[in-house]
Amino acid sequence: MPALVVPGGQDSRTGTRTTAPPQHSDEASRKAALARSARRNLTAHGFLVGAVLCFGFFSWYPMVREVVLAFQRTHRGRTTWAGWHNLRQIVHDPAFWQAWRNTVEYTCLALLLGFVVPFLVAVLLNEFRHGQGYLRVLVYLPVMLPPVASVLLFKYFYDPGYGLFDHILRTLHLPTSQWLQSTGTALLSVVIASTWMNMGSATLIYLAALQGIPGELYEAAELDGAGLLRRIWHVTVPQTRLILSLMLLMQIIATMQVFTEPFLLTGGAGPQGSTTTVVYLMYQYAFNFDNYGAAAALGLVLLVVLALFSAVYVRLSRDGRDQD
Repeated sequence: MPALVVPGGQDSRTGTRTTAPPQHSDEASRKAALARSARRNLTAHGFLVGAVLCFGFFSWYPMVREVVLAFQRTHRGRTTWAGWHNLRQIVHDPAFWQAWRNTVEYTCLALLLGFVVPFLVAVLLNEFRHGQGYLRVLVYLPVMLPPVASVLLFKYFYDPGYGLFDHILRTLHLPTSQWLQSTGTALLSVVIASTWMNMGSATLIYLAALQGIPGELYEAAELDGAGLLRRIWHVTVPQTRLILSLMLLMQIIATMQVFTEPFLLTGGAGPQGSTTTVVYLMYQYAFNFDNYGAAAALGLVLLVVLALFSAVYVRLSRDGRDQD
């Protein structure tokens, strides 16, 4: 006959004492674990809620407010609904099309210099075996300078009387240039200054991507007789294609919103409006013409253009990766 065991009592056959399962201690452990998990989650959600509130208040709210303001008219503190009036007003403004033309031209020039030059500098730095750390600091130094100080430094360089650039040209017995006073060179001068100011960050990003390429690929290319240019085209570019495409998208978005450089170098408009950009025209509508509705409408147009371009670019990039 099987022995009868009573929890917390004695075995009916052996007389040994048995103990009950520690149910109360298990429940207490589970409750303590749940309490610790709840405290951790509460702390994490507290930080998350704070970040979301800051992001919503300083990023999303101004965007939504701009969209609303684009369809309103504000006069002496009174706001009325304007419908499509602001959009029609800016489209019929000749400065609107000139600003877009200058912005697109500035973006193309900035891509030729600000996208290609940092990549070539990164490739050059990657070839150095000694002193690379000092060279990285030297390349990144302009980024650490305040933007206003950098722009004013270039404004001094561009001065036709005592500027550094014209002094070098006179020393070489070459014709000088009216850098910021000529319609043909004003926008290019802005691009040169902007490239020098911002190329440090892109160069370090490219350099980090280059240092992640396996050395065996370059060794195999050298064994095949590939020179420097062929190694760059067949090894470096394919291995860094993802970061190149990302940096291209970010640079186009950034250059389409340029404001500081033309505003400080040429006063914003430049000779005959040659450096008027979309963002500067937006500034003029808001603070010179006291037309916040038109400024918001122009900002909305810029937002839509950049969003459409980003969507198309990402789609084309994704299709290209899928085909590979």
